[in-house]
Amino acid sequence: MSSRIPTTVLVDELHALRDRVMGVGESVISTADGMLVAADTATVHPESAAALAAAMLGLGRRTAAEFGVGGLRDVVTRCNGGYVVVLAIGEQALLVILGDEGLDVVGLHRESPATVRRLGELLGVVPTVRPY
Repeated sequence: MSSRIPTTVLVDELHALRDRVMGVGESVISTADGMLVAADTATVHPESAAALAAAMLGLGRRTAAEFGVGGLRDVVTRCNGGYVVVLAIGEQALLVILGDEGLDVVGLHRESPATVRRLGELLGVVPTVRPY
């Protein structure tokens, strides 16, 4: 994964996703092992979000492999106050999105593949799963 990309370029991609999908509040990009890469957060601790999302992604990948349902695309956790969505960016990185109760899940599934692809290109990550 390339570390030469300016953080501002990555955060601009996060802002663009927030602007395109109703209900997206905060987001974090991290490595698959939980190291923070970039964040667009106001209320959550980005390093904690990165670490927890990496654990969610790892568990989701292991579950998908165990049940033989193909490569993992995302892990969606629906809570009383909103959503936590973790999207794989290849095998090396992830995007975690925090959405409110009104998150447009269909819109997120429509818009996120292009965002994941762009982030992967910026990070130099090779995609491993065909998005949606």
